[in-house]
Amino acid sequence: MPIEARELVKGVGKLASLPEVCVRVNEMVDDPRSSAAAIGKVISRDTALTAQLLRLANSSFYNFPSNISTISRAIMIIGERELRYLVLALSAVRTFTNIPVELTNMAVFWRHNVYCAVLARLIANRCHVLHSERLFVAGMLHDIGQLVMMSRVPDLARLALQRASDGHETLHEAEQEVIGCDHAEVGRVLLEQWKLPPVLCETVGCHHNIAAADEARLDAAIVHLATVIASRAELPADYDGPLPQVDPLAWELTALDESVLEEISEEAAPMFAESWAMIQPLVRHAK
Repeated sequence: MPIEARELVKGVGKLASLPEVCVRVNEMVDDPRSSAAAIGKVISRDTALTAQLLRLANSSFYNFPSNISTISRAIMIIGERELRYLVLALSAVRTFTNIPVELTNMAVFWRHNVYCAVLARLIANRCHVLHSERLFVAGMLHDIGQLVMMSRVPDLARLALQRASDGHETLHEAEQEVIGCDHAEVGRVLLEQWKLPPVLCETVGCHHNIAAADEARLDAAIVHLATVIASRAELPADYDGPLPQVDPLAWELTALDESVLEEISEEAAPMFAESWAMIQPLVRHAK
C-alpha cells in the first residue's frame, strides 16, 4: 500500500526536530520587532554553531576584505535573512542521527549535498539571482527526504536504493514505485513542518519535477542542474552507463547550456573543499 509523504514525516517526531536556536532564529527573522543584536544573542548561545558561521563568513564563500569576528557583524554584512539560511544549513547536518549504516554513509551523503549546495549558489549567481544563499541551503537540503525514509521505512528505502543501483530507474522513480512517494516530496513536507519559507520548500519538493513548481520554478531548475553536475562528477572513472540527464526545462529557465558545466565544476572545486572542511566536523558530531 502506498505511503504518503505526510504520513512519513508525521511519524518522524523528535528525530527530525531542528535545534531550538535554529527555530528561534527562524521566528525572529520573520518578526519585524526583532533586532540584529537580539538575533545575534540567540545564535551566540550555541558556541559550535557560532564558530562555524564565523568561519563561513570569513571564507571564500563571501570573500569579504576584512575579518568578521562577531555574529552581530556577520548579520550586518550578510543580512538577517541570509544568515537565517546559513544557520539552517549548518543545523540540518546535526538534526538526523542513527541512520542505519548499511543504508547510507552520512559523510558521503552530506558531501554530495554540500557539493550540490556550492554548485547551486554558483549557478544562481550566473543567473543573477538575488540572495543566492537560499540556493546554497536548497542544495544542502534537496535530499533530506531520503533520511526521513531511511529512518521511517528502512527496508523499503533499501529496496528503492537497490532498484536504482541496478540502473533500470532513477532513485526518485524507484521510491515512487516501492514506497508511493519520493524523497523530494518528503523533503518538502518536512521543511513545511519546520515552517521554512515556501519558496525553499517548493524548490526542494520540485527539483526532480521542475514543471510542477510555481513560484520557485527557477530555483528548482538551478538545484536540478546542480544535482546533475554533482552526480556526473561522482561517477567512477570506469563508469560506462548512461549519464544523468538535464531536464530541458532547466536549460530554458536558466538560459544556460552544456558548455557551462565544466566551467562551473572547476569554479566549485576550491569552494567545495573549503565548505566541506567546515561542515565535515558537524557530520562526525552527528553520528
